[in-house]
Amino acid sequence: MKRNLYLLLSLVVLASMILTACGGNAPATTEPLATEPAAPADKKVATFIWTQEFTTLSPPYSSGWFTLATRQFWSCWAWEYNEKNEVYPKLVTEIPSIENGGISEDGLTITLNLRDDIQWSDGEPITSEDFRFTWAMTVDPSNTVASTYPYDQVTGIETPDAQTVVMKFDEPFSAWSTLWWGLIPAHILQPVYDAESTLDNAEWNNKPTVGCGPYNFAEWESGSFARFVRNDNYFDPAPKIDEIFIRFVPDDAAQTNALVAGDADLGTFIPYSETPKLKEAGIEIMVQPSGYNEGIYFQVNDEFSHPAMLDVNVRKAIAMALDRDGFNQDVNLGVVKTPASYWDALPYYNDPPLEPYPYDPEAAKALLDEAGWVDSNGDGTRDKDGVEFVIQHGTVTRDVRQEFQAVAQQQLAEVGIKLEIFNYDADIFWGTYADNGPNYTGELDLQQWSDAPTGFPDPDIYYWLCSEIPTDENPAGTNSFFLCDEELDALIQLQATQLVPEERQETISKINQMFYDKVYWLGLWQDPDVWAVGPRLTGVKFSGVSPFFNIAEWDIK
Repeated sequence: MKRNLYLLLSLVVLASMILTACGGNAPATTEPLATEPAAPADKKVATFIWTQEFTTLSPPYSSGWFTLATRQFWSCWAWEYNEKNEVYPKLVTEIPSIENGGISEDGLTITLNLRDDIQWSDGEPITSEDFRFTWAMTVDPSNTVASTYPYDQVTGIETPDAQTVVMKFDEPFSAWSTLWWGLIPAHILQPVYDAESTLDNAEWNNKPTVGCGPYNFAEWESGSFARFVRNDNYFDPAPKIDEIFIRFVPDDAAQTNALVAGDADLGTFIPYSETPKLKEAGIEIMVQPSGYNEGIYFQVNDEFSHPAMLDVNVRKAIAMALDRDGFNQDVNLGVVKTPASYWDALPYYNDPPLEPYPYDPEAAKALLDEAGWVDSNGDGTRDKDGVEFVIQHGTVTRDVRQEFQAVAQQQLAEVGIKLEIFNYDADIFWGTYADNGPNYTGELDLQQWSDAPTGFPDPDIYYWLCSEIPTDENPAGTNSFFLCDEELDALIQLQATQLVPEERQETISKINQMFYDKVYWLGLWQDPDVWAVGPRLTGVKFSGVSPFFNIAEWDIK
């Protein structure tokens, strides 16, 4: 019965959204699926389904999970993580530590020793200069990158020889392992920078024909497909599959249909409601902890926010007005729970463990009454000082998110809050401040997406730093909530300098409690990576940190 109620609410409100076009993009129209070019009989081509398209492929400029995951096909990381989310060296000879001398006793110098056999796909060696150049371009204000963090924590890089990278810090940086998740080639891009004084318009950003992963970029037809072919100059064992063909589809239904029909070998972000159908078709469902949780990020800022959002009791009321457990039971089939903590996947830092705010609409109404938000004109929507309680909620056009928006709109209406729904194609939603992306315009009171601590399994966060608030002078800022809490800011900065695990755990536990008490973030559901693997693929393993760490070992039967 309850399941039917959720589905009914979803259908009714989604229909209303389409008819009224309440500010968001209309759902994408279904178009014929792109098909990979005909291949020789002995050529192995694996087809992956992506429900979101890239924004760009350049590591400093890219954001969004699909872009970051794809980076492992054609780019390379200094270190990667296996299926147990354990780190291992990739471009370096060993992971630096105090014990092996890679990290100085004061934590202000970290030295990387590079392998002497690593090279770009054009045969040029990968050297310390590529590391220095990647850092310099990421922090250079002439480049409007997605974020300068964590590279802006590095104050200088020395390159005494081709195989040695010496990083300098003004203070210890505990999240240093979040660096070097994707290099850019100095020998290709330095001439571009010299000529244009920026990399913003470099053709390589969307056509990175020189990379360092097991595959080379071959082609990207926007809205349709992308191709990556075997890198014959790869420095590790050659990949077994000849080509990765990525097909972009508009929604989860198109992904499921392609998998069931045998037109695809891999899909991800599978809705739990689709898993029975996929299993019946012989598709294996693999779940990998990734640190991700779906959540609502509250915009709390005097200049941009709806005035109600500035009151912590109002934010608590919203939390208690939403039946998150019910949604997870009925729509997510009870597979995942409601997270109370941003560090739900890292129990060491969620200690003592928090419990989600309960679903209690009557308590929510009482909190709203106490805060002075009452329905003074009888129109069904609360108001205060002449301001109606009408707020905006934005996310991407993923089916489960639109279902949640529909339910949230109904449940908030029941306590007197009018929720206006906006949903966007991924390339629009993930637009940066420089792109005038919707998360950075100050128009969305509630922003919804799935995320993890910055460098999971490292617990670091930085989104909420005051220095990350984007401005014309700081367009790379990632604090799209425009929140500046000085106490929180000090704690976030402190944990980033703590190299003793017990001290850092204590600090993050304080941050965790503050998030909870002040309701800056509201967990909706745990969001591990859910993969659908077709019967042709073999050797498949996933990491929750670097998903395609062993893609060179994948094969086709």
